[in-house]
This record gives sequence, structure tokens and C-alpha cells, in this order.
Amino acid sequence: MAQKPTHLHVPDIHAPGWLGDFRSFLMRGNVVDLAVGVIIGAAFTAIVNSLVKDIFTPFLGLLIGGIDFTNLFITLRGPHMPTLAEAQKAGAVTLNIGVFLNAVIQFIIIGFVIFWVVRIISRFAAKKEAAPAAPPPPPRSEVLLQDILDVLKEQEKAKTPPTA
Repeated sequence: MAQKPTHLHVPDIHAPGWLGDFRSFLMRGNVVDLAVGVIIGAAFTAIVNSLVKDIFTPFLGLLIGGIDFTNLFITLRGPHMPTLAEAQKAGAVTLNIGVFLNAVIQFIIIGFVIFWVVRIISRFAAKKEAAPAAPPPPPRSEVLLQDILDVLKEQEKAKTPPTA
């Protein structure tokens, strides 16, 4: 009867050196923090975009009389149509000035909203801060030097005769 092998010999497989370096790089604290920041930033972007699009932009539209710059465009080549959508559907090459203006206006509104959000958060954070901590005690060497100085002053007083 043939003997069964007691163990299988598997050749040593060595991972390339860069793989360990890459793993270390990914697990660094600042890379993980950056990833978390990007994810939270994306979620925050969705909130700010909704605040601007759904809350501020309708009010702004009422204030400026519902002006829509989207159809402000110049046809460079192709048929000239009354709306940008129709011109693009017809294959015209257009310079979309209105779309750019809308993007600039939205950028300004988003910047304004972010300014106020950061300002409000900063105020809440400032209120949560406790009273400033007491200053740290002086180093031991300074304390000893002050004690020596006090002793020398006392000895000097003891040597000086009282004036009458």
C-alpha cells in the first residue's frame, strides 16, 4: 500500500516589495482622513447644492423677474434657432454665454451660502470652547532660582542695620 504524503510542499510566494509600501501608504492616517473628508465633502456638496437650487434660486428668480440666461447664445455655425435646446438638437455650434452666466451666478450664490454656513458653524464652535486653561507652571529650574533669590534678599536684609 502506498503511503500518503503527510504534507504538501507549497513554494514560497513572495509579494513584491512595493505592495507592502502601497498598503502602508493607504493605511496612513492622512490618507484615510482625506478619504473621509472627500466623502463628507460630497455629502455636504449635495446639501449646499440643494439649498442653493431649491431654496435660494427660486427667491432670486422672483427678485430679478424670472430672467433665464440659458437661451442667451451665439450661433457660430449651423441654423440659428430661438432656443439653445433647439439649436443643439439641430447640430448648431453655439457659444453658450447664458449657460456660463448661470454657472457664475450659481457659483456666487454657493460661495455666499458657504460663507454663512462656515460663519454659523464657527460661532457655535466658539461658544463651545471652554475658558482658557491656566498657564503651565514655570520650569523647576526657574522656581529654584526664585527661591535662591528670595533667600539672598532675606540674608541681605538681616545684614543691614536698621536706620533710626
